Amino acid sequence: MTDAMGGAKGPDELRRQIERTRSELGNTVEELAGKADVKGRARARAADLRDKAGAMTVQLRSSAAQAGHSVHDRATHTGPRPVQTVVQAGMRHPKPVLVAGAAGAVVAVGVLRWRHVHGHR
Repeated sequence: MTDAMGGAKGPDELRRQIERTRSELGNTVEELAGKADVKGRARARAADLRDKAGAMTVQLRSSAAQAGHSVHDRATHTGPRPVQTVVQAGMRHPKPVLVAGAAGAVVAVGVLRWRHVHGHR
């Protein structure tokens, strides 16, 4: 329903073209507004990093617990006495071990973030 020059042949076709153009313009404005929302994007990125750090902490705690049980089993059965003493102390007081593991996770996330921001891969 358009002529050879790409224009509308009648008022109905012109109205449809105007509506289509308005819709496309609205979508473009929404996309630009999303890209311009630096604070919102930063909040979303921070939330993503918190989620990843939380997941990493859970994974590290699980790995540390498994390793602790494994070492405890081996140390209590076939280890030199000083190793048994250290493992038993760690099992009696797991909080410092977990705090050290969590601190290690935070440091690892910080190093990865720094490398990402500064372009080191």
